[in-house]
Amino acid sequence: MCGIVGIYLKNKELYSKLGRLFSPMLREMGDRGPDSSGFAIYRNNLNKNFKVTLHSSIENFDWSEIEKSIFNHFKLNINVSRVSSHATFEISLNPSELRNFLTAEFKEINITSIGQSLEIFKEVGMPDDVLDQFQVEEMSGTHMIGHTRMATESAVTTQGAHPFNTGEDLCLVHNGSLSNHNEFRKWLSKEKGIVFQTENDSEVAAGYLSYKMEEGLSLKEALEDALDDLDGFYTFAVGTKNGFANSALAELAEMVNIPIIASGGAGNTEHFVDTFKIGKADAALAASVFHFGEIAIPQLKNILKKENIPIRIIK
Repeated sequence: MCGIVGIYLKNKELYSKLGRLFSPMLREMGDRGPDSSGFAIYRNNLNKNFKVTLHSSIENFDWSEIEKSIFNHFKLNINVSRVSSHATFEISLNPSELRNFLTAEFKEINITSIGQSLEIFKEVGMPDDVLDQFQVEEMSGTHMIGHTRMATESAVTTQGAHPFNTGEDLCLVHNGSLSNHNEFRKWLSKEKGIVFQTENDSEVAAGYLSYKMEEGLSLKEALEDALDDLDGFYTFAVGTKNGFANSALAELAEMVNIPIIASGGAGNTEHFVDTFKIGKADAALAASVFHFGEIAIPQLKNILKKENIPIRIIK
C-alpha cells in the first residue's frame, strides 16, 4: 500500500507557492508509505537546457568533482544546484551523451531524472523528514507528483523510492504489484540494454514505458500496451512536462466503464467547464482555487448550470 499525490497549477500567480501547496498533501500519505518518499517537480525552463538530477549516498559528497569532469570533457558551462543528497546539473548537451558519460565515470552516483523541466528528489524516510530535508515548501514550479512507499517485495533504499524517470521529462509513480516483473526485467535488460538499479517492480514498469516510447510509441500507446503485457494489480500515475490533458481524459472515458475524476489543474472557471465538456469527466476535484478565494463555489455552480452541466445547488 503506497500513497500517490499530485498538483498541477494553471494559475501563474500560484507558481511560487507550489511547494507550500504540495507539502501538506504528501504529509497526509505518511500512514500509507512510511519507508521512503519522493517527488517530481516541473519548473519552467526558459533557456531549454537539459537538466540531470543526481543522488549520492555518500555523506557530504563533493559535487564539484563531477562539475569539473563534465566541463573538462565537453567544454561546456554548467549550472549546478545542490539540495541535500541531490544535485541538479543544467547543461546545453544531448541528454544521452551526458547519461552515458556519468554512468561510465561515476559509479557511486545515481541518476534520478533527465529532462528540460523535470527534477526528481527522493530518500528513505517519512514524508515529514523528506519534505524538510529538501526544503520543499520553498520550491516553486508548475506541477508536482509525489509518492510514499510501503515496501512489499524489494529493499528499502533511495534507489527503490519513487518517482522513476521513464524518459525525458517523464516520470512514473506506482501503487500495486506486478507479478511478471522478473520476466520483463530479464528481457528488457538482455534484449533492450536497459539498466536496472533495484529489484523494484515499479522500476520495471518505468523501464517498460521507456522502451516503448523509444520504439516510437506515444505515452498513451505505451500505457495501452502495458495493460496487455504487465500482469498484476496496479495504478500508474505519469507526470509529463505539459501536465494533465483533457484529450487524455476523454480517451480514458471511452476506454473504461468507471467514473473519471479530474483532479487538480483548475485555475479558473473555464477549466471546470472544459474538463466536463472536452475531457468528459464525471467529476472534478479542486482545492487551492477555493482555499485562496480565487473562485467562489456558488459562482462556479451557476456557471456550470448555464453550460447545462448537472450540478447540485443547495438553497
